[in-house]
Amino acid sequence: MNVEDSIVLKDVVLDFPFHNSGSETLRNQLSNFFKRKNKNWFRALNGANLCIKKGEIVGLIGDNGAGKSTLMRVIAGIYKVERGLVNTHGRITLLASLGLGFSKDLSGRNNIYISAGLLGLSDEEIRDVEQEIIDFSGIGDFIDAPIRTYSSGMRARLGFSIASFSKPDILLLDEVFSVGDHSFRQKSREKITQMVKGDTTVVVISHSLHTLDELCDRIVYMDQGKIIIDDDDELAKKLYKME
Repeated sequence: MNVEDSIVLKDVVLDFPFHNSGSETLRNQLSNFFKRKNKNWFRALNGANLCIKKGEIVGLIGDNGAGKSTLMRVIAGIYKVERGLVNTHGRITLLASLGLGFSKDLSGRNNIYISAGLLGLSDEEIRDVEQEIIDFSGIGDFIDAPIRTYSSGMRARLGFSIASFSKPDILLLDEVFSVGDHSFRQKSREKITQMVKGDTTVVVISHSLHTLDELCDRIVYMDQGKIIIDDDDELAKKLYKME
């Protein structure tokens, strides 16, 4: 892995089981799991190749089911691949639009400490950025209310704020720009730009080509678990619009 490379994927393959019907016994499900019968498995990633340099902002586009979110979770280390090479350099933070993992009965403030702690920050580091996280999220006085009282947009704004102040080396954003008002989306883009100036690598999934055009250094097009276009932004966008 080149010292300038932040993420390298080579010939990555990942299979998932299809959902079995409720009438099938657990014993049969486990049997099929280990036998890997073709009819019970599908290929989510099919020889994916991708190289992202330190400090790059890369957008992922493609039809639903193309493998974008799966690729993100492989990079984050959540999914173990069947075959291929996955190399990453540095601390990774994944933020998905709804999967923030907050404790619903705790306050937003308490969740800042829990989530930022899981991302590798010490209590002292969290205290140093706590007010900045709150101010950036725009939560205001709701920061001491239980998360269960938050709208999905408020949860997403707080989650993005925590992630962006957690000092990741690699930031993975899965459709986080689909929530919040125009003002917050603009702040988010500006924050990412600031982070990249500090050598943070960012990978973004969005259905908004306008957002990716404004934000990204390059756009990658995925289809059926493969990287189809990685060196021609205009062709990638053209193919995506044809879907």
